[in-house]
Amino acid sequence: MSIDAKLDQVLRRHEELAARLADPALAGSADFVRLSREFSSLDDLAGAVRRRQALTRELDDARRLAREAGQDAEMRALAEDEIAALASEAAALDRAVRLMLLPRDEADDRSAILEIRAGTGGDEAALFAADLYRMYQRFAQEMGWRMTLMQASDSDLGGFREVVAEIEGAGVYGRMKFESGVHRVQRVPETEAQGRIHTSAATVAVLPEAEEVDVAIDTGDLKIDVFRASGAGGQHVNTTDSAVRITHLPTGLVVVQQDERSQHKNRAKALKILRARLFEQARDQASEARAAERRGLVGSGDRSERIRTYNFPQNRVTDHRIGLTLYKLDKVIAGEAVGELIEALITEDQAARLAMLDDEAAA
Repeated sequence: MSIDAKLDQVLRRHEELAARLADPALAGSADFVRLSREFSSLDDLAGAVRRRQALTRELDDARRLAREAGQDAEMRALAEDEIAALASEAAALDRAVRLMLLPRDEADDRSAILEIRAGTGGDEAALFAADLYRMYQRFAQEMGWRMTLMQASDSDLGGFREVVAEIEGAGVYGRMKFESGVHRVQRVPETEAQGRIHTSAATVAVLPEAEEVDVAIDTGDLKIDVFRASGAGGQHVNTTDSAVRITHLPTGLVVVQQDERSQHKNRAKALKILRARLFEQARDQASEARAAERRGLVGSGDRSERIRTYNFPQNRVTDHRIGLTLYKLDKVIAGEAVGELIEALITEDQAARLAMLDDEAAA
């Protein structure tokens, strides 16, 4: 299908959605929520397409004026200046429209659940997991997002064996999703007396936050156990059954939450994490084509895939998916330059998908 045909299709769908959403019978329903999201996702593209159509008409008028100017040099110069300005705007708008035409993950606009787990490397891996957590925490602050710790399992030396956080804000998942995978670190551990460089790893998973309308959880499918919290946490530890373990029987997924003093709050947090994991599982099962496409671009987001190496002795960070190396690891790990890596991944992803779009249009 040509790009122009796709754009006509977008306009028709946008108008159809506007008409359906105006139906009072739809208000408050799950369909209304779903269609509203689709309408909103098409809004910018539909507006750009209409502006593109208007620019085409304005360019035609300006070119006709230039032709009709005859010997009037001043009139012709004005028309040519307008043609140049309109053509420049049209070129920029054309690229923007092509980008918006790319198949879009509707979850990109959502908040996200960030999970970091220490991998190979023992205590050093746990310390690196804590470094990654702080890196994303600072990046979230820089982006104006809100990051809230949901669950943590501390190591003996102050690292994290596992840590889960919620990152709230517009477009969090769309910017963070390429962070999923294995992050490898090369450095001299604090516990190494010989000064030798060790290699350790931590696994990052970024999940789009799910709402109740996305995942219906049948309480009959849940096994909920309560027990006394263990580890750091204050006087409430081992005095009340505040910790919660939820097992989703159909899938075997297990979430343990014990960071809050309240059993009710722990249960709510555990359900939020479970819902996100079930949502991502359903998306993976339903979108094999999307997963295959991402593998062909900047990586699958599979948490078993090694995506990045942080080499402290050389102050170097390398993203293996796009072959990008930055010699500013200190700024990356401080959260100041991690945005450069993320922007490069997004740009590479867009370029590869634009090439695919052009190939499809030419076929």
